[in-house]
Amino acid sequence: MIELTGIVKRYQQHEVLRGVSLNVADGEVCVLLGPSGGGKSTLLRTINGLETFDSGTIRVNDILLGSTPGPERDSALQKIRQRVGMVFQQFNLFPHRTVLENVIEGPIYVLKQSRDQAIANAKRLLERVGMLEKAEVRPGSLSGGQQQRVAIARTLAMNPEAVLFDEPTSALDPRTTAEVISVMTDLASAGQRMIVVTHAMSFARTVAHRVHILHAGRIAESGTPEQIFEDPKESITQEFLSEVSRGN
Repeated sequence: MIELTGIVKRYQQHEVLRGVSLNVADGEVCVLLGPSGGGKSTLLRTINGLETFDSGTIRVNDILLGSTPGPERDSALQKIRQRVGMVFQQFNLFPHRTVLENVIEGPIYVLKQSRDQAIANAKRLLERVGMLEKAEVRPGSLSGGQQQRVAIARTLAMNPEAVLFDEPTSALDPRTTAEVISVMTDLASAGQRMIVVTHAMSFARTVAHRVHILHAGRIAESGTPEQIFEDPKESITQEFLSEVSRGN
């Protein structure tokens, strides 16, 4: 279980997150939707400590992360980062390393795997995301979609209990977006727990177990994809979906 309770985040006097609470069960795909500036990426980044928060708690299974700075929070955060992986909008691959070297870096130096074990696992994951044939090339020669698939393999190589996706296709064209969404759909069908900030409505409709609409730092509405897309209750949700529909 990932459990967020009453998360508040302020930038000076502005509250970006205003008491957000949500749960994500094992094997569940949670999608965060809503207008820009609603706090979606900020909320995602609080889970693995890329953003601090001012009050509330985050629980990842038996690890409890509070808002008060200190050794206890630092210890909890380190444990959470070992269990929760993240895939960013920008791919953040090492440009001077090959695809394979990018994927084995964490397992060797953080998980202390042997090089042979890390390579074997990396090749299995690269095959899973359709990138094994590019194992010996450097990221600069790859398309954006290919780089993002490598980034997903790199995250999975750390054996995460959950993966956070922060708008992973927003920098991609439609064709390469489809490649990445296909990989994410495969992961979801295999039971990978995921929290996804995305504008890919088809993914939210067909893959998510739970959809949350964030607006002005609060969850305006939560429900199954069927309920959110077919019978939204809140005006904020209705307006957001109407704008998305007009944009498409």
